[in-house]
Amino acid sequence: MASRNASAPHSLMFWIGIAVIVIALDQLTKTLILQHFQLGDARPLTGFFSLVRVHNTGAAFSFLAGASGWQRWFFVALGLVAAVFIVWMLRTQSPQKLLGCSLALILGGALGNVIDRLLHGYVVDFLDFHWDGWHFPAFNVADAAISVGAALLILDEIRRMRRERRGAVVKG
Repeated sequence: MASRNASAPHSLMFWIGIAVIVIALDQLTKTLILQHFQLGDARPLTGFFSLVRVHNTGAAFSFLAGASGWQRWFFVALGLVAAVFIVWMLRTQSPQKLLGCSLALILGGALGNVIDRLLHGYVVDFLDFHWDGWHFPAFNVADAAISVGAALLILDEIRRMRRERRGAVVKG
């Protein structure tokens, strides 16, 4: 029986599985916050971190939160288009581990927030980092997955460019 090559890309279902885990963790944590916190509640856990309950009708950093309501459907559509594009990339590009992981994290995060918008009309945020009166905008597991996925995507591109540059030097 042939062994699987450790550097070979994983299947589409592997990456979808990672996205499903992100969605499940995101929705579980948001459900717990909705059950145990009222809107605006804050529970300090350290001198720099609190659990809060915030409803975000906008995008990252509450961008467009003050709009008249159209942004809900815009962000649902945007998230679904992004999800279809990412699944297409995972299916057709046969990504290596770093790229596949980054896309799976972004996919899970995007769909986690789409679910919130469809169920509630807003995204539930609850992670609040702060220091000396300054607060980073509250976020959630989906947002964290999207951010880590984006960082890994940038890292993957930097690594790809270095490999190409090394290859050009060797050939030249």
